[in-house]
Amino acid sequence: MAILITGGAGFIGAATAERLIRRGDEVVLVDNLNSYYPVAVKQARLEHLRKIAPDLQFIEIDFSDYAGLTDALRNVAIDRIVHLGAQAGVRYSIENPFAYAASNLTGHLALLELARAREVGHMVYASSSSVYGNSAKVPFSVEDRSDHPISLYAATKRSDELMSETYAHLYRIPLTGLRFFTVYGPWGRPDMMVWKCTDRVLKGEPVPVFNQGEMFRDFTYIDDIVSGILATLDAPPRDDGANKAGGSISPHALYNIGNNKPEHLMRLIERIEQACGKKAIIDFQPMQPGDVERTYADIDAIARDVGYSPTTPIEVGVPAFVDWYRGFTGL
Repeated sequence: MAILITGGAGFIGAATAERLIRRGDEVVLVDNLNSYYPVAVKQARLEHLRKIAPDLQFIEIDFSDYAGLTDALRNVAIDRIVHLGAQAGVRYSIENPFAYAASNLTGHLALLELARAREVGHMVYASSSSVYGNSAKVPFSVEDRSDHPISLYAATKRSDELMSETYAHLYRIPLTGLRFFTVYGPWGRPDMMVWKCTDRVLKGEPVPVFNQGEMFRDFTYIDDIVSGILATLDAPPRDDGANKAGGSISPHALYNIGNNKPEHLMRLIERIEQACGKKAIIDFQPMQPGDVERTYADIDAIARDVGYSPTTPIEVGVPAFVDWYRGFTGL
C-alpha cells in the first residue's frame, strides 16, 4: 500500500514509517519541521529512516495549508493516511494557543478534506488521553463522556474526533482515532517526562517533579504503540450501521492505545535512576495548569477488535530508552 504519514519526522510518525517500510509498504512523509523542540532531532530521525530506505519520499510542508498540500501531493499515490502531525504539548498550549488552532484544527480539517478528495481507504489519526480531563472514573473507557477537557490541547483533540465523526457520517470515509497514553522510547520527544528526566539525571541537574510527585501515567512504549497503529490501519471500520468503539454507527472508531498499567511518577523516576546509575536531584513543584493527576487506559475495545496487547513494562522500556539516549547524546 501507499501510505501518507503526517508528522513523519516526529517521534511516533518516524517509528510508524520505519515499521511500514520494513514490511514493504510505500511511505510518503509530510512534516513542517517546526521548532517546538530542536529540529536536529527530527532531522536525525529522517536520516535514520534514509539508512533503511534511501529513496524515502519526504515533503517539508505545513499540512494545514490545504492548497499547498494538495499541490505537493498531486502526483503522489495515496491508499491510506496515518495522520500523526499536530502541535503537541499541554503546557505549551497555554503559551501559544493559536499554534494549536492552526495545526490541530485547521490541519486536521485539511487531512479530512484530502481523505475525502482522494477517496482513501482509511485514515488513522492521533487523538490523546488528554480528552478525558481529570475524570474520576478509572480506567478511562472510550465509552465514557469526554466533554470537559482542562487544556486547549485536549480541546483541539476532542474537536478532531467530532470533525471526524461528521466526515465519516457525511462522506462514509473510514476513520479511526487513537487516544495515545504517554508514549516514550528511543527517538522520543525532548519535551516529554522520560527524556527530560533522563537528561537531567545524567547531567546532575535538578528534575522538576510536579504535584509533589503524586501523579500516575499509563506510560506506553513506542513499539507497542506502533503495533497498535498498524493493526488499526489494516482494519478500517465497516460502514455497516453497527456500533463502533466510541459509539459511532458511521465508519468511525475511537480507541484507547496505552499500556493498561498506570505507574506512579516516583516509581518511573526510580527506574530511570537505576538505568542511569545515578540518583535524581528532585525539585518538587506544584501542579501545572492543564495537567491531569492520573491517566489509565481501558484497552478492551482495541484488544477485542484488532488484538492489541502491549508487552513492554517500564522495567524493560526505560532501560531501552536510556541506552538509546546515551548513544544519541554521548552522555
